[in-house]
Amino acid sequence: MSAQDQNFDKFTQKFTKNIYGTTKGEIRAAVLWRDLIPAIESLGKPKLRILDAGGGFGYLSQKLAKLGHEIVLCDISENMLDQAKAQIAASDSQLDITLVHSAIQDLSVAELGQFDLVMCHAVAEWLQDAQATLDGLRQFIKPNGLFSLMFYNKEALRFHSLVSGNLDYVAKGLKVKKKIGLTPNYPLYINDVRQWFNDWQMELVCQSGVRVINDYLKQSLPVNFDKNQLIEMELKYSQREPYLSLGRYVHFIAR
Repeated sequence: MSAQDQNFDKFTQKFTKNIYGTTKGEIRAAVLWRDLIPAIESLGKPKLRILDAGGGFGYLSQKLAKLGHEIVLCDISENMLDQAKAQIAASDSQLDITLVHSAIQDLSVAELGQFDLVMCHAVAEWLQDAQATLDGLRQFIKPNGLFSLMFYNKEALRFHSLVSGNLDYVAKGLKVKKKIGLTPNYPLYINDVRQWFNDWQMELVCQSGVRVINDYLKQSLPVNFDKNQLIEMELKYSQREPYLSLGRYVHFIAR
């Protein structure tokens, strides 16, 4: 782990509330789940081994464990894993989830073995060297296995700043003297990540934008605005261009 990589220990409550306790979180969950289920089913196994690398408190891990899959949930934040432990204990069903307190770079395939599916969601954009870290995760994928990666889209950050009127921020190369909130340190370009998968000889089987509409909504909305209809539209347009490339995050599944 680099000294510049982000640990969310001190942001646990803020992260949980801002990411999952909002419409943004509902959209994120809906798109990821829509993408993952058919990909998982394509493997043709009733029970998968799944690694959730940097998975926080394991929102998706818990949902997948409820379907009967075996999960290893890793995170560098002890507070996040404590939250995961409490939620797993409170679950009304037995969940096969092993918690590992570790940086992704320190995981050992000799100790953990290989997996049918490796997930790494909203992590890469906090890593100083995302390419090397993601490359290292490939050793954990079984032959014909899947890699689910969701990353923060730098071009969407630029476009959102432009339509918000933050022109000086764009002119300065999307750099600020003092970073605020949960804006990632190292957003990625879609074409760069596509090239990584190409170099790794992995086939992209799914590509989606995450929040292709929500982040560009006007502040003044129609009186009949319906959040559920918004989520439906997010799902409808998330895999179409040019909307896909405007997603605040982008989700790839590769084989």
